[in-house]
Amino acid sequence: MNKACRVLDSIEPSYVMEGAGVLLKRSFSPRVTNLYDPFLLFDHFAFNQPIEAAAVGFPMHPHRGIETVTYMLVGKVDHRDSLENQGQIGPGDVQWMTAGGGILHEEMPRIGSDRALTGFQLWVNLPAAQKMICPRYQGVSASEIPVPEGKGWSAHVIAGQVGNIRGPVVGIAADPIYLDVCVEAGSEFVQPVPQTHTLLAYIFEGQGQFGDQLISAAKMIVLGGGNNVRVLTQDTPVRFILMAGEPLKEQIAPYGPFVMNTPEEIQQALADLRNGTFVRDCL
Repeated sequence: MNKACRVLDSIEPSYVMEGAGVLLKRSFSPRVTNLYDPFLLFDHFAFNQPIEAAAVGFPMHPHRGIETVTYMLVGKVDHRDSLENQGQIGPGDVQWMTAGGGILHEEMPRIGSDRALTGFQLWVNLPAAQKMICPRYQGVSASEIPVPEGKGWSAHVIAGQVGNIRGPVVGIAADPIYLDVCVEAGSEFVQPVPQTHTLLAYIFEGQGQFGDQLISAAKMIVLGGGNNVRVLTQDTPVRFILMAGEPLKEQIAPYGPFVMNTPEEIQQALADLRNGTFVRDCL
């Protein structure tokens, strides 16, 4: 039986300053309550004003116990890490980084003459059994991301499936769905979702009706109570990020860039940083 999900809660993003002067719209960040398990953090960064264009970026910093997902729409971000990986995340590209047992990395925005940069970062939790695995990447270029289309809609499929089209990001413990969806004015989009998954949508352009509520940008909503997401538009198109993931149902101990399961594991991460043993040799 098909049943459309309803809006269970909505989150008004708040401005925060992170890294070396980067202004972000943050919907949520890691908390012991772990309300959006397996999702830990969601940031929307958009530099489109001269005052914001002075942002430096995210100099070298550590991560352990999580996966970070960077998805760019406009502009570029240079990336390098402690494992001697380096590259650039450009418009439409995705980097799904599994930090695992520990990595040091930096992400430095490259703002062009138009001073525009837009993208998103999502943190996804790792289960206890995978917290200390070797770091790995799934770097996906825009040309590798399929974009199925329907009557009045299109969707960039990064992870999960739309119809019979699968996204390129695979092998993630949370079994995620990660879509960038555009719905034209006067149109409808319907996406099946597992009822067991945590389901979020971040509306960042326009407005649309999700379930029985009209939602306008910019807002994060929590959906549930059904097995499909149904979005209707009237006079205005809408664009949103749709995220779904299987809850891990484990207690977490978040501390800055680390998310472990116990306070003792956080103390170990800090000790490893002090002792120079944070980055493990996985070769």
